[in-house]
Amino acid sequence: MFTLSCDRAYLFAHPERELTADEQGRFESGVAERTRGVPTQYITGHQEFWGMDFIVTPAVLIPRPETEHVIETVLTLATEERAGGQECPPYTNLRILDVGTGSGCIALALAKEFPHAEIHATDISVEALEIARVNAARHQLENRIQFHQADLLEGLNMTGLDFVVSNPPYVGEWEEDQVQLEVRKFEPCNAVFAGPAGTEVITRLIPQAYAALRPGGWLIMEIGGSVADETNHLLSGWEEVRISPDLQSIPRVVRARKSRD
Repeated sequence: MFTLSCDRAYLFAHPERELTADEQGRFESGVAERTRGVPTQYITGHQEFWGMDFIVTPAVLIPRPETEHVIETVLTLATEERAGGQECPPYTNLRILDVGTGSGCIALALAKEFPHAEIHATDISVEALEIARVNAARHQLENRIQFHQADLLEGLNMTGLDFVVSNPPYVGEWEEDQVQLEVRKFEPCNAVFAGPAGTEVITRLIPQAYAALRPGGWLIMEIGGSVADETNHLLSGWEEVRISPDLQSIPRVVRARKSRD
């Protein structure tokens, strides 16, 4: 489908279709790239996330199914608050910040689910923000998200947020040998590795998020199993801290609520 720039239905309908010389060259080039370990998503330039097609390049982390648990957690918390008779973010002026947006997958998925929300997204990488803006335009959501170049929340001076969400770097340099070759060789290192321990970025993000959230607001982060215990420790002083596993029973999404006092 990538080689022919067509969908699966076309292939089934035209089994006799032969490749042109250019298409054959494109196919062989793609196979060669994959053979040396380049992720398929970087070869095709696309990855699906939350039912949406995203442009991806080596400037951004490839969106993964595990990250969809972040979206699910926000939706669950919003639904619980409505059921509890509290102010319901989905139907009021919900304010969300996606920290380290990369391809924009989290911010765009939330913009799709919460059509009346005010959504901001940050990234330290200019190249990543360019990709995120392209994806926003492709999904006609460019007017829904405000993009900011920033190191986490530094310099934004944001307060009163309902949700701070993030898929921050959380892999320690000590784990490098355990990371898939195609990840450590081809995906952006600053989006994967956080430092020697793996908690260096999370340690900075947690207090910044606390300052930016409204009382009772939520911090939702994707993490990995190796940093779960330390992350839980770093969230001392927050309320309703919970770390949920993914479908492989690996600790994956942490949620924590800022004190409502």
